[in-house]
Amino acid sequence: MRRTAKGIAVLASTTLALALAACGGEDKTTEEQPKADPAALKAELTWWDTSDPKNEGPAFQELIAKFNQTYPNVKISYQSVPFGEAQNKFKTAAQAKTGAPDILRAEVAWVPEFASLGHLYALDGSELLADESDFLETPLASNKYDGKTYGVPQVTDTLSLMYNKELLTKAGISTPPKTWAELKTAAQTIKQKTDAEGLYVNPAGYFMLPFMYGEGGDLVDVQSKKITVSSDQNVAGLKIAKDLIDSGAAAKPSANDSYGTMMTLFKEKKVAMIINGPWEVNNVKSAPTFGGLENLGIAPVPGGSAKAGGPVGGHNYTIWSGMPQEKVDAAVAFVKFMSSAESQAFLSEKLGLLPTRKSAYNLDAVKNNPIVAAYQPAVEAAIGRPWIPEAGQFFGPLDQMATEVLIQNKDPKAALDTVAKKYKAEVVTSYGL
Repeated sequence: MRRTAKGIAVLASTTLALALAACGGEDKTTEEQPKADPAALKAELTWWDTSDPKNEGPAFQELIAKFNQTYPNVKISYQSVPFGEAQNKFKTAAQAKTGAPDILRAEVAWVPEFASLGHLYALDGSELLADESDFLETPLASNKYDGKTYGVPQVTDTLSLMYNKELLTKAGISTPPKTWAELKTAAQTIKQKTDAEGLYVNPAGYFMLPFMYGEGGDLVDVQSKKITVSSDQNVAGLKIAKDLIDSGAAAKPSANDSYGTMMTLFKEKKVAMIINGPWEVNNVKSAPTFGGLENLGIAPVPGGSAKAGGPVGGHNYTIWSGMPQEKVDAAVAFVKFMSSAESQAFLSEKLGLLPTRKSAYNLDAVKNNPIVAAYQPAVEAAIGRPWIPEAGQFFGPLDQMATEVLIQNKDPKAALDTVAKKYKAEVVTSYGL
């Protein structure tokens, strides 16, 4: 059974003060509760961090150390869990009611799914949402399911065009391309005039979305409950991505660890342009031969015939509904600290990550951050994803499709038809084709 914020309030009323009148009880607020001594709070919490363990993990561990300056007796068992494994690993553990983390860094599409399965606490009325209006609307929306809120936004992001300024200048290109056609021409020019490849396209489903969106496509139509992944628009978008590789404008992607290959080539200045997000900024910045942030260009993803935009991405802090009741106060204190404007500004300064709180953008570490400023147009152009429980299952079939089309040379229409049938059979079974 799904636990709600009312249940949390019963367990930890000093930490989560709810308006119980709405639930048929007496109205109580935080002012009625005594101030708790942070040092008196004792618990051990497990946190699964799904960020990159090398480029981002150390900054999150620094935040844990800062948290413990105020809460010295709350031990955080920090566990780095590979992003690609975390979704199914959490579901398996939560279903078994053992082995799941108390706190999970969940990708935005996972929250509605986990909430629908009863694996998360609802946080409505809690201290964590007391300043709900301070969160940006789109990141907060990913935490909503069936009228309740099951997480708080940690970071928001989208895909962008990341480029090597030095290589573009050497090729005589003064401004980053704004359309896929311009990108193809620029990449070919770079290849001709420098020792580098012009472009690398990662053959994964998430990275195909800007091509699909660019032609006006999407994966499903939630309003009409229709599967649209095999639409003519998506076929046209995939053909654009495929043509970039077939024409030689983009390097042929590796069949093994294509993402890692892309990042290595970019950092070593062997590829001039990639499609990626702010989570890689620190990785690029620290590369010994790249040239630092001064050489990193960031622009919105190029557009197709309909529009330009990458998918809305990001991560949320969630609390496992099977967590022992005596840990609730500590879990709330930890999530509140980690999602604060100050913590978000710290991560922005350290890693170039984009805050989800409006107030964070007023802090010097954010408003004076050139990476945040560079990503602002990309975020404003980002396309919202369907926040339905099944959305977290969309990308397995999409990843297979991208590999088939961009590496194995399969026909885009046939590959997308296979995805549509998979969605109908296993993902959104109530939707029509």
